[in-house]
Amino acid sequence: MINNINILIGRSFFVLFMFATITSSGQGFLHRDGQKILDGNGNNVLLRGLGIGGLMVQEGYMLKTADFAGPQYQIKQKITDLIGEKNTTEFYNVYKANGLTKRDVDSLAAWGFNSIRLPMHYNLYTLSIEKEPVLGKNTWLEEGFKMTDDLLNWCAANKMYLILDLHAAPGGQGKDANISDYDTTKPSLWESTANQDKMVAFWKKVALRYKDNPWIGGYDVINEPNWNFSGTNQNGCDETKNEPLRALQLRITKAIREVDTNHLVIIEGNCWGNNYKGMFPLWDDNIALSFHKYWSNNDTASIQDIMNLRKEQNVPIWLGESGENSNVWFQEVLKLVESNNIGWAFWPMKKIENIAGVTSVKEPKGYDKLLQYWKDGKDKPFVDEAKAILMQLAENYKIENVIIKHDVIDAMFRQINSTETKPYKQHSLPGKVFATEYDLGPMNHAYADIDYQNLWVSSGKHSEWNSGNQMRNDGVDIQKCNDKTTNGYNVSYIEDGEWLQYTFNLDKAKTFEVAIRYSNENANGKVYLVDENGNKLSKAVSLPASGGNAKWATLSLGTIALKNDINKVRIYFEKGNFNLNYLEFNHQNNQKSSQ
Repeated sequence: MINNINILIGRSFFVLFMFATITSSGQGFLHRDGQKILDGNGNNVLLRGLGIGGLMVQEGYMLKTADFAGPQYQIKQKITDLIGEKNTTEFYNVYKANGLTKRDVDSLAAWGFNSIRLPMHYNLYTLSIEKEPVLGKNTWLEEGFKMTDDLLNWCAANKMYLILDLHAAPGGQGKDANISDYDTTKPSLWESTANQDKMVAFWKKVALRYKDNPWIGGYDVINEPNWNFSGTNQNGCDETKNEPLRALQLRITKAIREVDTNHLVIIEGNCWGNNYKGMFPLWDDNIALSFHKYWSNNDTASIQDIMNLRKEQNVPIWLGESGENSNVWFQEVLKLVESNNIGWAFWPMKKIENIAGVTSVKEPKGYDKLLQYWKDGKDKPFVDEAKAILMQLAENYKIENVIIKHDVIDAMFRQINSTETKPYKQHSLPGKVFATEYDLGPMNHAYADIDYQNLWVSSGKHSEWNSGNQMRNDGVDIQKCNDKTTNGYNVSYIEDGEWLQYTFNLDKAKTFEVAIRYSNENANGKVYLVDENGNKLSKAVSLPASGGNAKWATLSLGTIALKNDINKVRIYFEKGNFNLNYLEFNHQNNQKSSQ
C-alpha cells in the first residue's frame, strides 16, 4: 500500500511538473504589453477569429424569424407554442449539440483561424433573477460550463485561443433586443441591481474556473451595450454619459482579479461597442479595448478614432466583431486592420441560407410553412410535422451537413495577401462551363462588378452586392436558374462593363467553337471573349431577345484558339441586362447548340 501511494504521489508530481513545464515553455497567457497583445513568450499575437453566433444566443435574422420573433425568448416561445415544451427541449438539445463540435473547431483551424469568440447566454450558466429560489443567491447550471469546457478542450487541441464573450447579460444590456435576448417586460441589466450583481458573480465564477488555462484568450465582459443612460437620446444609445457602463465593467474586472490575475480583460464602449466617452481612465494593467465594424468604408479614417484611443491609453485594440458583407469588403477590412496590427473576430459561423459567412445552413423542406404560420397564425402545421421539420433543421447544423463557403474563406485569408486567381473548380474541355463557376480571386482580377459591397453606415444607402443572394459572396449577382441544364444558378443583373474569368489547363493547343446560354427580355446585350491581358479572343456579338428571362437561348460567339498551358479566358459584357447560364466549348466544327 505504501509503495502504491508513493508511486501515485510520484506520478502526481510528475503530471504537475509536466503541466507547469508545458505552460511555462508553451505559449503562456495572452496579455497586454503596451499597445500589443503578446503571448507568454513575448511574441506579438494577431488574433484571427470567428464568433460562434446563434449557438447559445439565437438571433431571429439567422433563423429567418426576425419579422415576428427577434430575440431568443420569442423564438423559443413560438416553437414551444407549436410543438410543446418537451419537444422544444429535445429540439434545443440537438440544436446545441450539432451547432458546435470538435469537427467544427478542427475545420476552423484548418481554414486559418487561430481563435474563437464564444457568445454566451448567461441563462445556460445560472438562473435568471426571476427564477432564483432565494433572492440574491446564484444557482449555477452545469450546461453552459460543460459546453465551454468542451469547446476549450477542442481549441487547445488545435492551439487556438478561446475568447469568452457575454453576449446576453442578465436582464439584457441594450434596447437592441435581438442581440442580448432583452425582454422589455422585465428589468434590464441597467434597471436592476440584482441583475448587475448576478453578472459580476457570473464573471467571477467563470474566471475561477478558467484562471489557469492559457488557451483562454480573454474575457470580453459585455457585448455591444446600447443604452440611453441620460434619458435624452431616443435612439437607445447615449453618446456622452457612459458612467454606469464604466462602473459595471470596473466592478466586474475587480471581481475577476480576485481569482484570476492571468487573463486579458476586454471591455466595450456603449453604442454597440464603439462609444468610449466617459470610460477613462482605465482601471487595470491587463486590459484591451474592443470595437465593432460593419457596413462602413475601409479606410484609415474609419478606424482612426479607436487607433487614437490605443495610442492615448497605451492599450491594445481588437476588432471583436465584423462581417455581414461581401468578399470585397472582407478582404479590404482585414487588410486594413492587420496592417495596423489589429486582431479580429468575424461573425457568424452558421446561418440559414447564408452567402456572407464561412458556412451556410440548408433550409429544411417545409420550414417555410412554419415561418408563414408563425408570421400570420394561419394554417397551423401538425405537431409531428412541425417537430420533424425542426429536428431536420437541427440536423442541418452539423458541420458535415452545412455548405462550406470556400469563396469566403479564400477572400478572408489568401486574397488579403495575393491577387492571384485560382479555378473555382477544374473545368474539362470540351464541355459546359457554368457562368457562376468563375475563378476565385479579388475583384478586377477574377471578375469585375459595378455593385460589390454594402456601405450604408458611411453612405446612408443600402446596397445588395449580390442581388440574387445565391451561391457566392462576391459582387457578382447570382440567382436560381430554371434552365433545363444547370448547376442550379445563373449570373443575373449583368451591367455594362462587367466581366468574369475562367481558368483552363490544356495538355495541348486546341481550337474551340464557343457558345453561350442566355436569357433576356430585350435585344440589348453584347459580349466578347478576351484573355487576362485584355486581348480579344472573339468578336463582339449582340444578343437577340430570347423571349423572356425564363426562356433560354444559345448563341455562338465563334471560334477561339487556346494554348498548351494555363489559359485565363474572360467573358466581357460590353452591354448587359441579360442572364447567363453557361459557356459551352466544343471542338471546332462540332458545335452542339439550339435555340
